[in-house]
Amino acid sequence: MQRLYNGYIFNMKIKEGFELRTICGENIIISHGVENINFTQIITLNESAVSIWNALIGKEFDLNDIVKVLTDEYDVQEEVARKDAEDLIENWKKIGLVG
Repeated sequence: MQRLYNGYIFNMKIKEGFELRTICGENIIISHGVENINFTQIITLNESAVSIWNALIGKEFDLNDIVKVLTDEYDVQEEVARKDAEDLIENWKKIGLVG
């Protein structure tokens, strides 16, 4: 089911070739395959982003799915969770994690 995000229908999925690993206590996204490699940045995730990643990896999702993960797992109001989810989507789109 497609939902609106900033006025647009927006379903996304974490792109193939990315994997979450914990290295020296840090949650780091590593990439497999030449097309995913960008040696100018290291992608780290905080605890809530790891929860979102684990809940949605391999699935199509939208803004409301991220909001649900945040409100189900953390003591956060829906409005705050929605803003955080929008920020996360923008960030993940910018660095090429979702498509």
